[in-house]
Amino acid sequence: MVSAHRPDLVATLRAAGCVFAEDEARLLRETARTDAELDRFVARRVSGEPLEHVLGRVSFCGLTLVIRPGVFVPRRRTEFLAHCAAELTAPGATVVDLCCGCGAVAAALAAAVGGCEVHAADVDPVATGCARLNLPPHRVFDGDLYDALPARLYGHVDVLVANAPYVPTGQIASMPREARCREPRHALDGGTDGLDVHRRLVAGAPHWLAPGGALLVEVAAQQAAAATDLVTRMGLQARIRSSEEFDATVVVGTRR
Repeated sequence: MVSAHRPDLVATLRAAGCVFAEDEARLLRETARTDAELDRFVARRVSGEPLEHVLGRVSFCGLTLVIRPGVFVPRRRTEFLAHCAAELTAPGATVVDLCCGCGAVAAALAAAVGGCEVHAADVDPVATGCARLNLPPHRVFDGDLYDALPARLYGHVDVLVANAPYVPTGQIASMPREARCREPRHALDGGTDGLDVHRRLVAGAPHWLAPGGALLVEVAAQQAAAATDLVTRMGLQARIRSSEEFDATVVVGTRR
């Protein structure tokens, strides 16, 4: 059992730079089974490991999902991507989540829209191993973008969603330490302008989308115009969605 009073926890976490030390101390105490395990959790957090990795779980769109060390932690802003995708997803729709990480967006869509057929894929086997704990395992695929998907989905995807890496390479060094040091670089680094993976996503989308199907990608606000141009040049009807609440921007491309 964990001791009832551990006033040292908050002070230790605050000294390590944890802004929400009280909340983190409470979550760590609730998760640990013994004082020894709690001490190990605190040591991991103080060393800079993301809180979600230490807890083994992450909250996303009201769901509690499994997360593992070495897997990108879904941000709250990406909930806006999931909300936008849910608005375009009908019951029975075929949904694909590329660059899925732990499968957060796919899981949110499956929970929000009854009866939709959700698939997910990622190039990182650590990520897909985690996603299989949050999604039907047989619908999670390993591979690079569209190469991972079964051929039967070709031309039949109603909603294609991706939280692909979009941080410009030159800005990685300015990211918080726990992100740049503890999350996989390939899940963050989007190349010189942040849109390297998006170019490949958009290029393949018209071939995998069903007529009327939509591609949704998360980008930074300053990348929205360039991403919209990519979508338009591939023959998709483009629009930009933005949210002050989530501090998020999503570009939507619809196959005519």
